[in-house]
Amino acid sequence: MSDTPSLLALSPQAMVEAAEHHVMDKASKKFMRAFLLAILAGASIALAFCFYTTAVAALGDGPGKVVGGLFFALGLFLVVLLGGELFTSSTLTLIARASGKITTATLLKNWATVYFGNFVGAMIIVLLIFLGRTYMNFNGNWGLTILNTALHKVEHVYPSDGYGAVAYARGFIEALCLGIVCNIMVCVAVWLSWGGKTVTDKLLVMLFPIGMFVASGFEHSIANMFMIPMGIVLHYFSIPEFMNNINIDHYADLDVMHFIFSNLIPVTIGNIIGGGMMIGLFNWFIWKKTK
Repeated sequence: MSDTPSLLALSPQAMVEAAEHHVMDKASKKFMRAFLLAILAGASIALAFCFYTTAVAALGDGPGKVVGGLFFALGLFLVVLLGGELFTSSTLTLIARASGKITTATLLKNWATVYFGNFVGAMIIVLLIFLGRTYMNFNGNWGLTILNTALHKVEHVYPSDGYGAVAYARGFIEALCLGIVCNIMVCVAVWLSWGGKTVTDKLLVMLFPIGMFVASGFEHSIANMFMIPMGIVLHYFSIPEFMNNINIDHYADLDVMHFIFSNLIPVTIGNIIGGGMMIGLFNWFIWKKTK
């Protein structure tokens, strides 16, 4: 019998076993290691959103979102390959809680550590991008793309775009549902990557689920920790050369209160439901509890 490890991808049942191993590793990390790896993940996702923004600024709203969605997959590539701790995939630790291997207190402590670390990592990139005046790229269209994307995520009523678009209200339920479908795709990507044996396997299985959720406008709480604060900073603090070319009153909803209550809270809840419950617990129940 050959001693060469198999390069075949894991079966669905074997992936559940691998998932249990990975989530236990996540839940058992010491505070400082988990926190630092969470900063790494938050910064990785933020940089990926910069890549997305560049694609949209260069190619326009339609093609740019499709191409930018694929570019955004870079963020999860970095998280998985560098061992970062991302809150949206850490929701899968619900498997370990359901198996009785960790307590609820351990679960919540891990989530809080990773969530806050992701926020710190995202804020570091916001600061660097702002001080580097990247928003002036493409004659300011880069920054305008940030503002419009951030506004789309927080404003309650969309104004008409001048081409007959109907204004509508965006509420808690909409943000919640977009958070659910987003993290279904993110956790599908992470789950499948655990079944791969090579770097190529892992990158290929993550590419399209991530590209799909970004291009479709689904809501990712950690990505929004970069995009919306970046929009808020540009709204209040960008240089006059940038501000003079936009209607600043149009972005009045870009503030901390709208960020937290119109987006971050419902999207975070949705991410927990979509990833932890609809991917993690669902697959665990199929392959473990119905065995």
